[in-house]
Amino acid sequence: MHELIWKNCLKYIKERIPNQSFSTWFEPIKPLKSEDNVLTIQVPNQFFYEWLEEHFVHTLKEAISREMGSGSRLEYSVVMTDEHKSNANATSLKINNLEDRKGTNHKGINPAFIEGLNGENSLNPTYTFDNFIEGDCNRLGRSAGLAVAKKPGVTSFNPLMIYGGVGLGKTHLVQAIGNRIRTDDAKKIIYVTSEKFTNQVINSFTNKNIQNFISYYRKVDILIFDDVQFLRDKEKTQEIFFYIFNHLHQAGKQIVMTSDCAPKDLKGLQDRLVSRFKWGLTADLQQPAFETRMAIIQQKIQEDGIKIPDEVVEYIAYTVDTNIRELEGVVVSLIAHASLMRIAIDLELAKRVLKNIVKEIDSEVGIDYIQKTVSDYFRVSQDDLKAKTRKKEIVIARQVAMYFSKDYTNHSLKSIGYYFGGRDHSTVIHALQSVSDMLDTDARFRYSVDELKKKLKMRTA
Repeated sequence: MHELIWKNCLKYIKERIPNQSFSTWFEPIKPLKSEDNVLTIQVPNQFFYEWLEEHFVHTLKEAISREMGSGSRLEYSVVMTDEHKSNANATSLKINNLEDRKGTNHKGINPAFIEGLNGENSLNPTYTFDNFIEGDCNRLGRSAGLAVAKKPGVTSFNPLMIYGGVGLGKTHLVQAIGNRIRTDDAKKIIYVTSEKFTNQVINSFTNKNIQNFISYYRKVDILIFDDVQFLRDKEKTQEIFFYIFNHLHQAGKQIVMTSDCAPKDLKGLQDRLVSRFKWGLTADLQQPAFETRMAIIQQKIQEDGIKIPDEVVEYIAYTVDTNIRELEGVVVSLIAHASLMRIAIDLELAKRVLKNIVKEIDSEVGIDYIQKTVSDYFRVSQDDLKAKTRKKEIVIARQVAMYFSKDYTNHSLKSIGYYFGGRDHSTVIHALQSVSDMLDTDARFRYSVDELKKKLKMRTA
């Protein structure tokens, strides 16, 4: 009788939940008995019971009521297992009495089936707060990260979400948090990327180890989860992560995450996950300012024991204004070129190296080419564009070159000014406005600018 009741319940449930959820959470269940309007089912372990209660309690209630009438209820026989044997210590737990849940105590879990879960093997020891350069672009994130590292799970920064574009130091910062906490041997830390976590979930389902897998994660003190945005559209992995997140947060454990965008802009993630990401503190990392880029370069060459002239450091900082990763890559390439060619690092070498690395957005037109094209057209020297002279014909040529530099490259105003004799950004702004005004009022000037545009477009064709 109990088998027929449960079979009919399964039909009802299968029509209302995803196939994967059904095969994972309902096919392993065995009906044991039916008496006194109570159906008893056997589940593999305590975690299995908790998952059913949290995610499918209403569907189960509806199914039981349809088959056995109102007032009927469901009880579980939870089979606790360890690594070598199974003890059928059945614990009757009523489905409508959620507050009576007992704490889970998984004994004998062998984490060997999950590769690389140990945070001490995953954290890169070179990522520390000492070599994380602070600037306006990252001050909030670094301060919050340091506070979390000193008192994990105690501050209101839980979870701590660090977000920003590629190469801005997200991984460095969150690993610095882990490395700082790791000095406390009593803390269990896991650092994991979303890709690795997803593969672990898949392997655990395949090997029927999902309960042990989740139990292992539930025991950590600090979970550092990198690139959470890559969980998008992975429904089953999101379910597992949601359960782990909830358990750790409720237990006062620290959660740190990174993302390429703010929580509100995350696509393909469940609303309940995104809402939890907003519980703590969200801090963004932005592109570093010139002064911060200078400090990053100086630290890099100091670590490598290399001497680079100040004018070269300044040139690199002005030219590479995208992200920290590209900035450090340029320095490494420059050092490698100098070493292989057995020559000293100077400005000319830096220009040659950067020419092969830094690309202008949407074109191959660089400031050097713009200056040459404009100076040839107006019959002035390229050096005149950088000089302090205020001769009218040179000022106009300089302003036009600045105008095209703004249009054809991804350089900031400050960076453009640097290429024109170290002028400040206000001079560039004035040049842009002057060219715009002349285009509106001077037909001859407008013709000259149009001719120059044709020459520059030929470069990109």
